[in-house]
Amino acid sequence: MTRQSTMHAAVLEAHNAPLRPSTLSTPEIGPREVLVRIRASGINPLDTKIHAGAAAHARHPLPAILGLDLAGVIEQTGRDVSRFNRGDEVYGMTGGVGGVQGSLAEFAAVDADLLALKPANLSMREAAALPLIFITAWEGLIDRAALKAGQKVLIHGGAGGVGHIAIQIARAFGADVFATGSASQRATIEGFGATFIDRDTAIATYVAEHTGFDVVYDTVGGKVLDASFEAVRRFGHVVSALGWGTHGLAPLSFRAATYSGLFTLLPLLSGEGRAHHGEIMAEAARLVEAGKLLPLLDPRHFTLENVDDAYALIRDHATQGKLVVEI
Repeated sequence: MTRQSTMHAAVLEAHNAPLRPSTLSTPEIGPREVLVRIRASGINPLDTKIHAGAAAHARHPLPAILGLDLAGVIEQTGRDVSRFNRGDEVYGMTGGVGGVQGSLAEFAAVDADLLALKPANLSMREAAALPLIFITAWEGLIDRAALKAGQKVLIHGGAGGVGHIAIQIARAFGADVFATGSASQRATIEGFGATFIDRDTAIATYVAEHTGFDVVYDTVGGKVLDASFEAVRRFGHVVSALGWGTHGLAPLSFRAATYSGLFTLLPLLSGEGRAHHGEIMAEAARLVEAGKLLPLLDPRHFTLENVDDAYALIRDHATQGKLVVEI
C-alpha cells in the first residue's frame, strides 16, 4: 500500500494564537516507532496551558502540533516493533509536549512503548478521552498509594477528568470510595459509585462522620491539599496531581502518614518509564472491557477546523466531560 506523503494538521505558530489548518509532510518513523493514523484526539486542560505558553513544566517549542492523547490505527511499524501490527487499533498519551508531535493531525510517529491496544468496546472518540486522566489516576492510586481492597479512599474533585476515573479505579480494586464536589456535581459523583461529600463541608465534619481515610487523592491543589493532610488516617497516604504550592506538613507528620506527588509527563519529556505508560493503558483496556470503567464525554463534536472552539470551552470551564476532536 502506498504511504500517504502529506497530512492535514492544526498548527500553533504563536502562544494564544488560533490553531492554523496546515498541510505537512507525513512523519517518518524510527525503528521503535509506529505510524498511527489518528482518528481522535483528546483535549485536556493542560493542552490549553501549553497553547498559552503558561505551563513551565510542559514547554512545547513552536511552531507545534498540540494534543497529548490519541486513538487511531497503526499504518506502519518500525523494524524493532514486535507488539503491534498494521491495522491494530491503539491509544495512548503520546506527544504534544517537549517537542514531540501531538495528536491534532492525521498521522503521528509514536514510540510504540507508549501505546496499548484500544479497548474493543470503546469508540475511537471514547478511547482518546482516557490516556492522560487514566495514567494520572492510576499512578496516584496504584503506583504510589498501593491501593488495597477494603481501604477507605477520598478523592477531591470527583467529577473532574482525573477524579471520575480515580473513583472507578478505586471501586474496581474494592475500595470504599468518597468524593468531594459541588452540589451540582452530586449526581455525577454518585453515578460513578462514590459517596458524595459537599466540598463546602468543614474538614473536621466529614472526617468525624467517616472516621478518616486510608488514601486521599487531591486533584485540585492549593488549600485542598492542605485539607488532605488533615483528612488522612494514621499511617495513610496522600497523593496530589497538583502539589505545586507551599504546604505545612505537620498534620501529615502527626499522623505518621506519607505523601506522593505526580508528574505524569515525565516519561514523555525524559524518555524514562515510557513502557510503563503503555502497561497502564493496557490495564485501562482490561477495566473497560470488564465493564468497570467508562470516560465521561462532553456530547459536543469537534474537528481540526473548529478545535479552537473546544479550547475556548475548556478555558471557560464550560465543559460537561472530556472534549474530543475527531480527525
